[in-house]
Amino acid sequence: MAALPIQSIVEAGLLPVFSGAAGVGDTIANSSDERTFLYVKNGSGGSINVTATAVKTSAKVAGFGQLPRADRIVAVPAGEDRIIGPFPEAFNSTAGLVAINYSGVTSVTVAALRLPK
Repeated sequence: MAALPIQSIVEAGLLPVFSGAAGVGDTIANSSDERTFLYVKNGSGGSINVTATAVKTSAKVAGFGQLPRADRIVAVPAGEDRIIGPFPEAFNSTAGLVAINYSGVTSVTVAALRLPK
């Protein structure tokens, strides 16, 4: 998996730098403050699915008890963009990485973005 560099969004604006989605998937460094996003541009002729893998498959929520946490799967139609996230800690590996996979990577570009505090 390729590690996507995190690009910080600043008040003056950010022109994101996109890279090709890796066929074996990508990873994003993610802290637990839920300010990290994935920007996906699908330039292909068909829809793709982007999957963020949930590491913790359940979470205890006050007032509700233990609730399931599934992988986040987002369809990105042909010729469209999606901003996916933020990613809660349930998606972090022990190394603090979110694993991202794509159903197709031809003409698909991605950028990892982070909001400031």
